Amino acid sequence: MAPALKGRGGSPVSLDGGTMTRSCGFCLLLLTNLVALVASTDPGKNKVKVLRELKVINASSANVRQCLWFAMQEYNKESEDKYIFQVIKTVQAQLQVTDRLEYFIDVEIARSNCRKFSNSTENCVIQENTKLEKKVMCSFLVRALPWNDEFTVMKKQCVDA
Repeated sequence: MAPALKGRGGSPVSLDGGTMTRSCGFCLLLLTNLVALVASTDPGKNKVKVLRELKVINASSANVRQCLWFAMQEYNKESEDKYIFQVIKTVQAQLQVTDRLEYFIDVEIARSNCRKFSNSTENCVIQENTKLEKKVMCSFLVRALPWNDEFTVMKKQCVDA
């Protein structure tokens, strides 16, 4: 027979299986909550380490053009306009290096004469019809690994010009 457990003051303590199971379950629950709390409050967990700060770059570089092409594909896909928008002016391009290349691109875009679902966009020109003319200023943040053909539009902010 196992020796009796003694509580405070030396009085015997009886632990049946149910009490022990509930105690262990409660301790496990507390431990799980503590781990979840620590994991969710780690301020550095979701931070991206900046390897090179934001720097103005040449807007006509191949990588900027690739990112802008991708951003415009996404813009036109999400737009409810019947016509395709095209870039008419790249205002500024900046690059920041993290675990990827992050391109911050400011552009002026305008509605073209090509409808969204036409087969060819090669001969599109900017609308000159005053009823259909529309210009928009957009800022895109594109995260890229251009050598792997990986592009993601992280942020898009556009306002009518």
